[in-house]
Amino acid sequence: MQEKKAIKTVAIIGGTGHQGPGLALRWAKSGQYRVIIGSRQTTKAEIVAAGLNATLKQDLVTGMANQEAAGIADIVVLTVPYSAHASTLKSIRSQLQGKMLVDVTVPLQPPKVSRVHIPAGGSASAEAQALLGQDVRVVAAFQNVSAIHLPHLDQPLDCDVLVCGDDKEAKAEAIALAEAAILRGIDAGPLQNAVVVEGPTAILIGINQRYDVKGAGLKITGLD
Repeated sequence: MQEKKAIKTVAIIGGTGHQGPGLALRWAKSGQYRVIIGSRQTTKAEIVAAGLNATLKQDLVTGMANQEAAGIADIVVLTVPYSAHASTLKSIRSQLQGKMLVDVTVPLQPPKVSRVHIPAGGSASAEAQALLGQDVRVVAAFQNVSAIHLPHLDQPLDCDVLVCGDDKEAKAEAIALAEAAILRGIDAGPLQNAVVVEGPTAILIGINQRYDVKGAGLKITGLD
């Protein structure tokens, strides 16, 4: 008899923002993960979780404070603005040790968010790795997926997820997360390459503005 695969718990830190709720909705609907919305304010996380459960018509998503969510989770996904990146990571650093972090953060610099900004650490994900230490397996992913389209479960997303990281198992887990969200995950190399993966988000924002479209994305050709 085949042993049933254990369901892992995913905590989305900063999950009440733009991308967090849509990702939570897709992962919860897949049935492959337990999903927690994390926020600095427990009440805010609970309100967002309740809204997602109403959409799903099932109680599949839980809301918690960031520290509690990160402590319970097997996989932590960070979806915060760059301005809150370092402070949020510092607040959950102890809870992340020995775990995997999927960093979705893009180092945008308002008000000129359509211009690529390369931070001092090379990329947001590289800065996360330096701050957290080598006991945390940091992966960069989901930066180029439009938050506008994520909540629409009946619409296909014509966008690939580029995954960068130095740990093969962590990258494979991130690719599995992409597939659970009905997206194609692609191994884009080591964490050093995250600077190239994060940068196109600013370019896509500019394309959306200039061409009056919503949710432009990236697609890798030649793999089929």
